[in-house]
Amino acid sequence: MSDELLAGALAAIGRRERTVAEMERWLEQREAGPDERARVIAYLTENLALDDARFAEAFTADKRQLSGWGNDRIEQALRRRGIRSDLIGSALEQPGDGTEVDRAARLLAEKRVELGDDRGRSRALGMLARRGYSAEDAYAAIRRAGPDH
Repeated sequence: MSDELLAGALAAIGRRERTVAEMERWLEQREAGPDERARVIAYLTENLALDDARFAEAFTADKRQLSGWGNDRIEQALRRRGIRSDLIGSALEQPGDGTEVDRAARLLAEKRVELGDDRGRSRALGMLARRGYSAEDAYAAIRRAGPDH
């Protein structure tokens, strides 16, 4: 493995946390051969610079807290980044700031979504669906955050 390639990989991780799959693509774009890619990735994982479990947990927490994403959207994003299903499941099971329904209801309150009529409830359902909340959780959050509660 070349020192230059390893230094570049470390710099890339320093700019933005990456998954193993993303680093594999990054190295491939720099025309590193399969053996060299494998050695760089092995070195980075052994020295904890790359850790898909850590990435999945941090990504999940950030997207829940900062972007108001639901589990479905988080799961899709992690899959696109090459995270294994078992690591995604573990990350989504992390205790957070309440259940999916709690987070969705808080999001509706923060956005001051009007839930007094069918149009408002429909808009709320659409917003929650786009953020990755299941239909069941979205309906429960709308009922919880509705004008009667």
